[in-house]
Amino acid sequence: MIKLTLVLGASLKEERYSNRAIKKLKANNISVVAIGLKKGVIAGVAIDTEKIPYENIDTVTLYLNPKRQEEYYSYIISLQPKRVIFNPGTENMEFVKLLQENNIESEIACTLVLLATNQY
Repeated sequence: MIKLTLVLGASLKEERYSNRAIKKLKANNISVVAIGLKKGVIAGVAIDTEKIPYENIDTVTLYLNPKRQEEYYSYIISLQPKRVIFNPGTENMEFVKLLQENNIESEIACTLVLLATNQY
């Protein structure tokens, strides 16, 4: 079974951290799927614009501000990931509490730093 990472808030703009994260995840041989506002491809990863019912999601890494996350609460919980990473600027204690209630780990961290320090 392949464990997937979902990058939520993926951007085609190369200077965005979500874009960098997709490239770094791929460079570390981590399987990636992505959802963003615009369709496109980053490092061979197609960006979806709809809430796809992916299977085997191990990690969701967030690149959406807390207000924009609200529409994804039930979607993310339905995926039953092992953990959700709140990257800098995405911290959301309301969502952390919901995840805890659904036995999903949350981590306030930076995906790029976790990868760079072999803690991902």
